[in-house]
Amino acid sequence: MNSLWVVAAVLAFSFVWHRKSKAQAGPLPPGPTPVPILGNVRDLTAKELWLAATKWAKQFGDVVHVHIVGQGLVFLNSPEATMDLLDRKGSIYGDKPALVMAGELCGCETMVAFTRYGDESRRQRRLLNQAFGVQVIPSYHPLIATETHSFIQRLVADPSNYIDHTRRYAGGLTLSVIYGYEAVGNNDKFLSLGEECVDILSNKIASGGGIWPVDIFPSLKHLPTWAPGSGFLIKAAEWKAKMEEFVDQPYNFVKASLTAGTHVPSFCSMLLEDKEKCSPQFEFDLKHTANSMYSASMDTTITVFCHFLLAMVLHPEALAKAQKEVDSVVGPDRLPTFSDRPSLPFVEAIFSETLRWGVPVPLSLPHRLMEDDVYRGMFIPKGSLIFGNIWAITRDETLFPNASAFLPERYMEKVDPALAKKRDPRSYVFGFGRRRCPGVNLVESSVWLMITTVLATLNISKAKDDFGNPIEPKIDFNNAVFRIPDKFQCDIRPRSEQALKVLRQAEAARS
Repeated sequence: MNSLWVVAAVLAFSFVWHRKSKAQAGPLPPGPTPVPILGNVRDLTAKELWLAATKWAKQFGDVVHVHIVGQGLVFLNSPEATMDLLDRKGSIYGDKPALVMAGELCGCETMVAFTRYGDESRRQRRLLNQAFGVQVIPSYHPLIATETHSFIQRLVADPSNYIDHTRRYAGGLTLSVIYGYEAVGNNDKFLSLGEECVDILSNKIASGGGIWPVDIFPSLKHLPTWAPGSGFLIKAAEWKAKMEEFVDQPYNFVKASLTAGTHVPSFCSMLLEDKEKCSPQFEFDLKHTANSMYSASMDTTITVFCHFLLAMVLHPEALAKAQKEVDSVVGPDRLPTFSDRPSLPFVEAIFSETLRWGVPVPLSLPHRLMEDDVYRGMFIPKGSLIFGNIWAITRDETLFPNASAFLPERYMEKVDPALAKKRDPRSYVFGFGRRRCPGVNLVESSVWLMITTVLATLNISKAKDDFGNPIEPKIDFNNAVFRIPDKFQCDIRPRSEQALKVLRQAEAARS
């Protein structure tokens, strides 16, 4: 990276960019002062970039511009800005950047999160709607209920491994829905492979917004692997091989089971049975879209559930109030079902506040602007990478007074529809516009039943030391994309013998 030709490329790129900027139709959005040539490289952080962007929002406003050697990055920090641009102008803000590292070198260009706007992304979206559209989700309710009851049983038997159980639940549910595959144990081969690949994607490839030097200077991809600074190429080759394995193995399982006549009905098997549709292009789209469904749902589910658990540990009064509501509606002799949802407003409020307070993905993956745009008199150049700063929105004190506190009661207030939409975390936490999380409807339904069944059957509290003193949970965050709290100590146990009896009855009914 220190060679003379790289420096020359930096200077040339900067010169071209500044020449182009003179033709802009208005001032760029404000932002921190860049240094010559390199721009705002020193202002960006690989970890919790949303916190830096939120500080800029307080200083410069809800639309902030920075650049890395001329590559513009724009952070949208308010509901108005994200809705105006990413939702209402989705036709020009719906593209994804052509990231050389994530896409070409690591093989993620065909994942839904990275696919460029065009025919391929439209084909993927059609498949996603077939699998996860709102109208389809009720057909998965029996499977969600079965997986939820099994999850509670595992949690009762081994509460300290709640993260592993949640991962098995989230991954197992999606493997079953998409591939007809039943995970066997927390260390199942496909679950382990999925966990490894999602970790690579979140904490390595997409760390710090997913922008690597090779994305700014594509010629770096031609460096020989022995050259100084070429270590990223070796890493990319390793990660690409693992990603390809993740795409191919579950899909090949479906095809093999179809051939053997042993398949369990699933999204992939249903579409592959229609031989007339099975062109090479269709199979390519199906294989990569199916893999994206798995990737999109697993860590989101884990993040939301872990934040729910943490909130209940820290707020026993909210737990008691929710349990009282569940008891009054569900009673002691059965488990909650989806038909109970309209009758459980405080549980719904807890779910909403968990989404807002926990913020599963605080900074959305970047969109790419497809043509020059002017917003409130500010010029946003074509090719800019646009980030929705979900953290800043969900910590906005004008929308959410005492925003850092966990207060489900804020969602029990009656407000006008426009304000209710602004305050609904679902408007933000699953992404924006045409790049909204593809698994949102499955996550929404499955996590609701998870937390409601936990409330009905389990007590959650702080762990205690050997002298009976409560242990304050130690909370750290070390995922670069998902705000997953590291494992913390807590006490999870059945509410009563009756709760255990109902769980055993549910298990017997499945057998």
